[in-house]
Amino acid sequence: MPWTDKPGSGNKGPWGQQPGEGNRPSNGNGRRPGQSAPDLEELLRSGRERFRKGGGGKRPPRSGDPIQLPSGRAFLFGAAALGVLYLASGIYQIQPGERGVVTTFGKFTGLTGPGLNWHMPWPFQRVVDVDVQGDRAVTIGRGQGGRTSMLTSDLNIVDVDMQVNYRIKDDADTAPGELPNAAKFAYNIEDPTGLVKSAAEAALREVVGGEEFGPIISRGRSIVNEGTADILQQTLDSYDSGIQVIRVNFGEATPPQEVRDSQLDVVNARSDAEQRVNVATGYANQRVPVARGQARQTVLDAEAYAARVVAEARGDAARFVDIYDEYARAPEVTRRRMYLETMEEVLGDMNKIVIDENAGGTMPYLNLNELARQDQNRRANTGGSN
Repeated sequence: MPWTDKPGSGNKGPWGQQPGEGNRPSNGNGRRPGQSAPDLEELLRSGRERFRKGGGGKRPPRSGDPIQLPSGRAFLFGAAALGVLYLASGIYQIQPGERGVVTTFGKFTGLTGPGLNWHMPWPFQRVVDVDVQGDRAVTIGRGQGGRTSMLTSDLNIVDVDMQVNYRIKDDADTAPGELPNAAKFAYNIEDPTGLVKSAAEAALREVVGGEEFGPIISRGRSIVNEGTADILQQTLDSYDSGIQVIRVNFGEATPPQEVRDSQLDVVNARSDAEQRVNVATGYANQRVPVARGQARQTVLDAEAYAARVVAEARGDAARFVDIYDEYARAPEVTRRRMYLETMEEVLGDMNKIVIDENAGGTMPYLNLNELARQDQNRRANTGGSN
C-alpha cells in the first residue's frame, strides 16, 4: 500500500513532503524548489525529541533534513570508550634499574619500581623515568675535541684532560621525609650533565691553581684525583642534586705546544734534582742509624772494660791487703811461701837441670839435642808461648 494511501498520512510522503516532491531536483542550496529554510528552534526541538525517544537514524540523512543528534545509548557507549582510553593512557612500564618519579600537579608523590604501573593521566599526574643504577660520565679537556688550559699557582699554563664518572645516590642514607635522590636528580637540576661538567671543571681549576707547574706535570694524577673529587662532591651536594661521584680519572697535564720543549726541560731538571736529593736522603737515613749503633756499642764496650779493670784493681788491692796481714803475723813463713809460689810459677813450664854442688869434680853431661826437641814439643803443645 503506498504511504500516501495510509490513514492519517495526509497524502504526504514518509518524510513529510507533498506528493511529487520526492523526485524534484534541488536548487543547489540543500532545499527543493518551494521549500522554505528550516527553523532553528524547530530543528532543536525535533532533535531533543528524537534524543529523548531514543529513535532517529532510520534512514541516512539527506540534505535539508533536520539535524539528528546521537541517541542516548550511542552517546553513553562513546563516552565510556573515551573514558577507557583516557584511563588506559595512564599505564606505563619502568625498565629494570630505573625508577619512576610520580608528581601530582607538579608535586612529588612517590616512586614506582620496575614493571607495569599506572598513574592518573594528564593533567593530574606525570611520571619521569630515571636510571638509578647506570653509571654516567663527562669528559673535560682534549677528550672532548678541544683543550682546557688552566693556570697554576706559579703562573704557568697547563693543558689538562679528565673524566668524571657519577651516578644517582643510593636512598639508603636518605633521611625520613627527605626527597628521594631520583626525584632530586629529575627535578632539582635541569641539565645534570652540564652541571657535573661545569662543577668538575671549576673544582679542577681550584686544585690546579693551588699547585705549582712542576708537581702538576710530574705527579698530577695523585695530586688532582682526590682533591677534585672532594670539591666536586661538595658542590653537587650544595645543589641537592642527588648525584654521587664515583671516581675522577685525571688523564694528563702537559704544557702548551708552543712552550712544551723548554718547560719539559725545566721539569726534567727539577725531577732529577729531587731524585738525587731523595737518594742522598735515603743513604743518610740508612747510614746514620748504623753509625749511632756503632757509637753506642763502643761506649758500652768502654764502660764494660772500665768496670772490669776497676774490679780487677779492687780485687788485687784486697788480695794485697790480705797477704800483708798474713805477713805481719808470720813474716818468715809468709816470705818462704811467697818465694816458693813465685819459683813454681816462673819455673813450672821450663826445662830444668838440677846440679848438686856437692857432687865433686865430676863433669856434668848435658844432651842439648834432647833438650831442644823437648822444648819444641812443649811449644807445640802450648801454642808457642813460654
